[in-house]
Amino acid sequence: MARNKYPEQTVEKILDVSERLFLEKGYDNTTIQDIVDSLDGLSKGAIYHHFDSKEAILSAIEGRIFSKDNPFKIVENDDSLNGLQKLQTAISYNQKKQSKPDNKKISNEIIPLLKNPRILASSIESNRKYLAPEFYKLLEEAKTDNSISTPYTKEISELVPLLELWMMPSVFPATQEEMVKKLEFIKELFDKLGVPIFTDEYIENTKRLLK
Repeated sequence: MARNKYPEQTVEKILDVSERLFLEKGYDNTTIQDIVDSLDGLSKGAIYHHFDSKEAILSAIEGRIFSKDNPFKIVENDDSLNGLQKLQTAISYNQKKQSKPDNKKISNEIIPLLKNPRILASSIESNRKYLAPEFYKLLEEAKTDNSISTPYTKEISELVPLLELWMMPSVFPATQEEMVKKLEFIKELFDKLGVPIFTDEYIENTKRLLK
């Protein structure tokens, strides 16, 4: 069999088709065979060469959504903002990005699936790989320019992605009222740590999204 000279293109094609099918049919209702049938000549073996499971495809789609229009990269070179303002702006950008219909639909597909240990582990790994380093970089910048005051930049960068999981009702069941209380707790916690990255506007927007 001839070797694939363009594996990156193959991966992108698999992800494009899979994301479309997940949005159209739902993750649970989409099979690997459905993906194969929509790939114009690619075999099931070609998919498994790049992804060992449907969960791995979903994780890669998550990573791609984060990398595309990465809010941390958008603010990274904005010299008009200090480190704290970059963090607050990136978090706000990310919130707007996640509320876009397609991204929101993918997120809604993922949330109930987090009861699956493989998907939960994959989501944690994705956050560790993509989100934590971006937070750490801007936290260090904010510490250097004195817009925040904390010795715990690394610890906070690792905590923030875990709090995302804590906020997911499929992992920690919660009513809407309890979710709002969690939000307020997170804001107060970070304010007292000297890292006020969650603004009042962000909290109010999140409350609206919860409804």
